[in-house]
Amino acid sequence: MYYQERLIFSEILVSRLKSETGRLFIQTHNFPDPDAVAAAFGLKELLETQGIHSEIIYDGELQRDALIRMIAQLNIPIYHWKQYELTDNDGIVIVDGCKGNSNVEDLVGREIAVIDHHKSLTTEDVELTDIRPDYGSSSTMICEYYQELGVMPSRAAASALQIGLARDTDLYTRGMTEKDLRALSFLYPFSDKDLVNSILRNNIQLSDLEYYKKLLENLMVYKGLAVCFLPEGCPQNLMGILGDFILSLQEIHFVGLFANNSGNISISFRNNWNDKDASGIMKTFTSGRGRGGGHREMAGGILESDTPPEPQKWFETLKAMIY
Repeated sequence: MYYQERLIFSEILVSRLKSETGRLFIQTHNFPDPDAVAAAFGLKELLETQGIHSEIIYDGELQRDALIRMIAQLNIPIYHWKQYELTDNDGIVIVDGCKGNSNVEDLVGREIAVIDHHKSLTTEDVELTDIRPDYGSSSTMICEYYQELGVMPSRAAASALQIGLARDTDLYTRGMTEKDLRALSFLYPFSDKDLVNSILRNNIQLSDLEYYKKLLENLMVYKGLAVCFLPEGCPQNLMGILGDFILSLQEIHFVGLFANNSGNISISFRNNWNDKDASGIMKTFTSGRGRGGGHREMAGGILESDTPPEPQKWFETLKAMIY
């Protein structure tokens, strides 16, 4: 979609959704993170101001305590899709994910639109797409919709969107652009600063420390590359937090984490080398045996269940790809 068209995408979306006669659902990616939940909630509230009702749904689990606190304290109405009897007549807007990605469940219903800030797979069968990989978060995109439509966000929506933006840019240090800065400036006067700061500061809990211990015990390092396999599994959202922790080490510039989750191998990459692309490396690494994608700075993927765990081989493969 051309940039000139993107400037009025929010108007196109609203006009299209007003013609819907069935139920409307806003779907996040599986195991949603704060940005996915915040963007979905912000969109739901924005659509309500235009007379359009929707429900937020997800697949997987709400895994992180900080995310669950955000949902509870901001009264975000998000439910597992199995609580609804979805039909072919239901309309679906996918936020912070794309149809066909490994982390987006293909639910019953008609995908009307995709709103995402990740590099996308093909979306020819989706009517409306707004995909902006140059944005630090999907929350930034929803914030721009508010500005385009001249709507002021509620205190809850502004707080959620500010948390989503902060989390997906790793507290404004990863993939942050002027667009994200403008969104932060717009949201800041409307948000609950104490609540936002509390959730952003308290992002891990005591039970997570066992994962940190296992990570440090099994970490393999070569020059600026760090790789670890967690054979007993790890919550997918925590993998990103662990990767950011290792990336904060002065000597480390690329992190590859692998975890045995429900038979599949979950993968999380983190990168701060300007001449490397975590998304491209992930797509090459998973080609023919799984799927994945993301951004230059971070990417996620899955190796299918028939792929045996080979951490030393993964380590050598990444060394060859990076060096």
